[in-house]
Amino acid sequence: MLNPSPLPACNPIRSQMARILIADDDPHLREVVRYALSRDGHEVREAKDGAEALRLATAETPDLVVLDIVMPTMDGLEACREIRKKSPVPIVFLTSRDEELDRVLGLEMGGDDYLVKPFSTRELCARVKAVLRRARPAPKSDEEPVLRQGALRMDTIEHRVFVDRDGTPNEVIFTVTEFSLLRVLLTRPGRAFSREELTDRAYGDGYHLAERTLDSHVRRIRAKLREQGIDPVETVHGLGYRLAT
Repeated sequence: MLNPSPLPACNPIRSQMARILIADDDPHLREVVRYALSRDGHEVREAKDGAEALRLATAETPDLVVLDIVMPTMDGLEACREIRKKSPVPIVFLTSRDEELDRVLGLEMGGDDYLVKPFSTRELCARVKAVLRRARPAPKSDEEPVLRQGALRMDTIEHRVFVDRDGTPNEVIFTVTEFSLLRVLLTRPGRAFSREELTDRAYGDGYHLAERTLDSHVRRIRAKLREQGIDPVETVHGLGYRLAT
């Protein structure tokens, strides 16, 4: 369901054209979303359920996937789980207001963002633009291309993260949101970032992110690093997070 608004709700900004896959069992919603994203210059493919979304995501390697959670054949959560086995492609979930648990599960499975129905096409375009910006970050003149702290190493140009174990670099695959959050922490090891500041630096000023959503992303970062035998992200109680020195 979309909020009633004129279809040309997105501004035709074409600086970040992308191949976007939209999966929803509602053909009207797919049509409206396709129209809005196409006006922004994106190439849009449609899937009617999670199984078709998984097939297209595997065959066509989109730049971003928009997944409804409740779909026949294979729901969005299962589709996300299967996509994440093969790809870190950004995923934005569409959920209903009474699906808070599903939203949390979606983020825990590797979703980068979510929109609650009903939503406006303008909001959808803004969220897509923000996620794509994190996936294709602009170079920062004052930032080193390689960030290091202990065994952790991040290549900000190639968008890759490694953990060095016994002289062997093991790559850790992060979603674009996880990468952005870890990147902020790596720029200032030992510095405590509030949740609000961490969100602003990773997402952009003025972006609202629920604390629970941020915490879900950080839990995934920690889990992936713990699998590599390190646990450098620390909770600063009552404030936010920092990277241990």
